[in-house]
Amino acid sequence: MGAIRSVEGGPLRRTARGAGRVLRAPFKAAARGVRRATHAHGAGESGLGKLIELHAVNSAGDMLITVALASTVFFSVPTDQARGRVALYLAVTMAPFTLLAPVIGPLLDRLPHGRRAAMAGAMLTRALLALTMSGAVATGGLELYPAALGVLVASKAYGVVRSAVVPRLLPPRISLVKANSRVTLGGLLATGVAAPLGAGLHKIGPEFPLYGAFVVFILGTVLSFSLPHKVDSAKGEARARLVSGEPPSHRPRRAPALTRKAGRTGGRGWNGWKDRKNGKRNDPGKTGRNRPPGLRTVGSSVLHALQANSALRMLSGFLTFFLAFLLRVHPLDGLSPAFSLGVVAAAAGAGNALGTAIGALLRSRGPEKTIALVLTVSLGTAVVTAVFYGAFFVVVVAAVAGISQALGKQSLDSLIQRDVPEAVRTSAFARSETLLQMSWVVGGAIGILLPLNGTLGMAVASAVLALGVATAVRGLLTAARRGSPHPRVA
Repeated sequence: MGAIRSVEGGPLRRTARGAGRVLRAPFKAAARGVRRATHAHGAGESGLGKLIELHAVNSAGDMLITVALASTVFFSVPTDQARGRVALYLAVTMAPFTLLAPVIGPLLDRLPHGRRAAMAGAMLTRALLALTMSGAVATGGLELYPAALGVLVASKAYGVVRSAVVPRLLPPRISLVKANSRVTLGGLLATGVAAPLGAGLHKIGPEFPLYGAFVVFILGTVLSFSLPHKVDSAKGEARARLVSGEPPSHRPRRAPALTRKAGRTGGRGWNGWKDRKNGKRNDPGKTGRNRPPGLRTVGSSVLHALQANSALRMLSGFLTFFLAFLLRVHPLDGLSPAFSLGVVAAAAGAGNALGTAIGALLRSRGPEKTIALVLTVSLGTAVVTAVFYGAFFVVVVAAVAGISQALGKQSLDSLIQRDVPEAVRTSAFARSETLLQMSWVVGGAIGILLPLNGTLGMAVASAVLALGVATAVRGLLTAARRGSPHPRVA
């Protein structure tokens, strides 16, 4: 009898097990729901679902580190001291990153066979740096800043590799722009979960969000190696240059070395390129046929889209820093500084999520017109906010900036998919991501240096967007009317 009771565990143990199953049921159901969403429409078979989950882990870890740094650099001291600390943060982290960013893309472009290892290395680096920062986050010592620079560089390196990986994991039924939308949306949802979690961990102690980030990034390191092996394949790829196209007859007979390397699959460089299959020599000055693929052949749509997206990314960096300080000194009407920042951050996040959803529904139709529209709307919103500055328009401009950045980036992805030859497409993603990150850094620097005057700040934001409109919109609309010479929109 005693043996039977010990096997069954007794009424108390059975009750405890039943209660455990009841408590675990919602989490298991949520996990199954997430897995179904990330693996839908063939994403599970292609490996895209695993990349979505990996990006969610990456975004959650970055948010936990952001919470820890914000509490130390920004919230823990008076506004004047906070501006000095953030300026120091920019000087020690952003300035070197501006110099390193142009190197990240080309360097990773040379390591196509180690993409999973590169993503795992970026995760592991941030995990170790999170532990390093945990000892200095409470005091705000100078050793915090070099570690923060390392985290920033590793984060952007991951972003560059992730952009290059997505095209290799596309399911047959999902276009590239829709795949990027799903990856981005997964990251946004994870960020929304990690933000309150980080705030709760900070209540325990300023170093606890960093402990959480360490655990999350270790998980990301393991998940990186769960991606399919085809991620590391460089079959059919070549390096690219982000330059505007020219007619073949106007090109020099001898192309630059970096461009000629795109023709290695055919034997020789662009000048006197030889096709191994038929043994014929191709003269690009005469026929322009069978040219080695390169971004010089795709026209100006991608270039103008990059210019427009750079302006939108500068706006994002500018608003991040400028509004953070402005609302701390001059909060929204009737609200506390912390709540004002929360409202604006929520508006920007909701706008980004809405833009991501709209981009998926558009199915990449008319990407040039979409970019021109969101850039023009952003400019109009910034001008109206500068003229009628107030709480309502601050929230509106944050939401519009979020929508515009999401739609602009997805439309840029669509253009790269449509106009860039497959052999250099992953390279184009890597280099465009680096350029956009540099633009965010420049916008953030402008935001921290300006006086805390709302009208002045929105006027500067309007000027940045006006420059983007002047350089990009006309070219985008002209390209949209002319149509694509390479209609490959999925």
